[in-house]
Amino acid sequence: MGMRSLSQPGSRRILFITGTDTGVGKTLLTALLLAHLRSRGHHAIALKPFCSGTRADAELLHSLQDGDLSLDEINPFYFPEPIAPLVAARIHHRRIPLARVLQHIHSVLARHSSPIKNQKSKIKNPFLLIEGSGGLLVALGEGYSVLDLITALNCEVVVVARNKLGTINHTLLTTQTLQRAGNRKLSVALMDCKTKDVSAGSNYRTLAELLAPIQVRSIPFLRSSSRTAAAVKKNAAILARLLTRVAFL
Repeated sequence: MGMRSLSQPGSRRILFITGTDTGVGKTLLTALLLAHLRSRGHHAIALKPFCSGTRADAELLHSLQDGDLSLDEINPFYFPEPIAPLVAARIHHRRIPLARVLQHIHSVLARHSSPIKNQKSKIKNPFLLIEGSGGLLVALGEGYSVLDLITALNCEVVVVARNKLGTINHTLLTTQTLQRAGNRKLSVALMDCKTKDVSAGSNYRTLAELLAPIQVRSIPFLRSSSRTAAAVKKNAAILARLLTRVAFL
């Protein structure tokens, strides 16, 4: 069975957070969205199916879910080498077909379909957030990429990009690739950097113009210390209005 029905009105919404590259802020944005949605009463859970090099990203997401999911549910496919999952899997003589990844996602949804603990009322628009690995064409397994996983899920997509020189090219390439693959509900989150270059002042306006009607949201720089559960929750409250728009609410 495909994932299409899971994205229809009245069922769990799937929001995939991908990026123009690695290290652009996907985990931070996913964590902020997760904290924001849960604070607003949505039954939101988050997965990062593939981690390479470290599990820190999955551990941050785990710390925000109040024990609703185990670390292995959040991140079922982990490799210690900081390389593309396909390459790492070959080193360990493992094969992870796309069907297995989709099966895991289905399984998590089936096991965690009830409301958040202590939730008093029925939930509107329950969410599954899925954080990708690197950019769209990162090879996850034999014969498939992040883009193939997104396409199989038939879900909404947020593209995370750095607000620095080169982002216009990278963001246009990513969004156009998604559109050619049939993805229609997209938005872009432009993440400010600690050190701003000369392009940072115009990137947002340029992307908003070139990508219209795709919405572009500007996310302010958050310090490295923001990658703790307490800091994420604090920042999510500060950025609540912005995060609501990023999540298509």
